[in-house]
Amino acid sequence: MTSSTPNIVLILVDDMGFSDIGCYGGEVETPNLDALAANGAMLTQFYNTARCSPSRASLMTGLHPHQTGIGILNYDDAPDGYPGNLNDRCVTIAEALQPAGYRSYVSGKWHMAGDIHNPTDAWPTRRGFEKFFGTLEGAGSFFRTRTLTRDETNVEDETLDPDFYYTDAISDNAVRFIEDHRADHADDPFFLYVAYTAPHWPLHALEEDVKKYLGRFDAGWDALREERLERLIASGIISENWPLTDRDPRVPAWEDVEHKEWEAIRMAVYAAQLDRMDQGVGRIVGELKEQGIFEDSIVIFLSDNGGCAEEMPIETAREFVTTYVTFDGETRDGREVRPGNDPSIVPGSEDTYATYGRSWANLSNTPFREYKHWIHEGGIATPFIVSWPAGLGTTPTLRTQPHQLTDVMSTLLDVAGVDYPTEYPGRSPLPAEGVSMMPTLREGATDEDRMLFWEHEGNCGVRRGALKLVKKYGLDWELYDMVEDRTELHDIAAQHPEIVAEFSAAYDEWAARCGVIPRESVLELYARRGSGLPSE
Repeated sequence: MTSSTPNIVLILVDDMGFSDIGCYGGEVETPNLDALAANGAMLTQFYNTARCSPSRASLMTGLHPHQTGIGILNYDDAPDGYPGNLNDRCVTIAEALQPAGYRSYVSGKWHMAGDIHNPTDAWPTRRGFEKFFGTLEGAGSFFRTRTLTRDETNVEDETLDPDFYYTDAISDNAVRFIEDHRADHADDPFFLYVAYTAPHWPLHALEEDVKKYLGRFDAGWDALREERLERLIASGIISENWPLTDRDPRVPAWEDVEHKEWEAIRMAVYAAQLDRMDQGVGRIVGELKEQGIFEDSIVIFLSDNGGCAEEMPIETAREFVTTYVTFDGETRDGREVRPGNDPSIVPGSEDTYATYGRSWANLSNTPFREYKHWIHEGGIATPFIVSWPAGLGTTPTLRTQPHQLTDVMSTLLDVAGVDYPTEYPGRSPLPAEGVSMMPTLREGATDEDRMLFWEHEGNCGVRRGALKLVKKYGLDWELYDMVEDRTELHDIAAQHPEIVAEFSAAYDEWAARCGVIPRESVLELYARRGSGLPSE
C-alpha cells in the first residue's frame, strides 16, 4: 500500500452544530479532533444536506439524495413518494473502491434502508461493506440500543452488558475492524466508515463525562454565543464583518430563564456526548499510529446536519419519539423511562429521554440562522476536517471554497486512483454529481462558476460563488452575498431580480433532473393516507 491508495477513515456525527467542537469555536473538549485539524485542513464552507438519511445517502453515493431514493427519511412512500431506500441507480463508496483492492467496514448508524429488521439490498453488507456493526434505525437509547446488528445478525443482547454505551461500542468495533484488517488483509488498503449517533437525541451520557461540563454552560446561551463568535473570528473561520445573528425570537434571554441550572445541565449532557465521541476518535487514530499507517491514512470528519431544534414537551414526548424510532418504556433493569423535556427530569441517565432544544441548538449553530431541516447556513454548514500527512502534509490550512456532500465520494475515488463506475453488476448508476476537493485541499483552488443545490421538505437553496439563493417552504426566495453577509441578515433579492430569476430557473432544472418531488405532492400523499408526516 502507498499514498496513492491510502487507507480511508470517514467519521460522521449526528445532529452536531457548526461551532460545537473545540477547533470550530466550541466549549466541548475535543483534543483528538483538534489535533487532526492542527495538522491538516479545515474547510469553512462545507455543506451537508440538512437531515440524517439524505445526508448519509449523498455522502455514500456521490449523488443528491433524491436520486438515491432517500429524499426525506428511510420511510417507504412509494410509489407516489420517495421509497426511502437506496435504489439500483447508485453505488456506494465501498462498491466503487473494490477495483482498487479496498476492504470496507462500517461501524455505527446506517439509516439508508427502509426495512430495518430484515436484510435487503439496501443493507451495508449488500452495498460493498464486508463487515458491519451498528444500527439500521435512525436514533434511540444509547444504553438499550435497538436494531443493533453485526453483519446481518441482530445483537441487541450485547446491550445487556451493564457497561454498554453505544458511542463506545461504535469506537470499539471501529478499532477492532482495523486490528482484524491488519491480521487478515495487511497488504490491502481499507475504507472504514464510522457513523456515530452522538450527539443526536436522546440526551444520554456517562456520568464521568457529564461531570466535566457541570458549570461550563452556566453563563447561558447569550454570553456563550458571543464568546464562540470571538473564537471563530480569531481562528479565521468566520469573518469579523459577519455580525452574529439575533437570538431566535422563540428563545428567552438567559437572564429571564427560570430553571437555569436545569438548562445548563441539558447542554452539559450534550457536550458529554461529543466528548465521549472524541475519545473514540482518539482511540481510532491511536490504532492507526500503533500500526504505523496513520501517515498513509486520510481521515475525514463532518456532521450530517446542523444543530437540532426539535423540542420534546413532556405532554407529547412519547408520541414524538415513536413517530421516528422504537421507544422502550423500561430500562434494562426494569425502571420506567421518563420521556420529555421538563425541569423535573434531569437528562443523561438511561431512564430519561430528552432533547437539548432550540435554545441550545441556537448556540450550536453560532453564528448562523436556523437549524436541522432548513437550508439556511445553520441547517447545512458543518465542520469539515481532513488529515492526510502523506498526501497533504501537516501544515494547518483553512480552505474557504464551498463544497458539499456529493464531493466526498469524488475526492476519495480521486485519491485512490479509481474511476467512478459507469456500470455495475445488476445496476445502471447515475453519473456522479460531485467534484474532487483535492485541488481545493492542496492548492486552495477556487471555482466561482460551480452551482451547488439543496432541497429538503420544500426548503431550497442554490449557491454560485458569493451568492446564495435560499427559501423556506411556502415563502419567497431570499438572496444573500456570502462574502459580505454569510450570517444571512440582509436579503438583497429585491435589488437583484435578474439573479433570483436565473438561480431559481437553475434550481427548477436541477430539481426536475434529480427527481425532487414537489413538497405539495408530498403533503397531498399524506393527506390521502390520512396520516401525519413522519418528517414533521
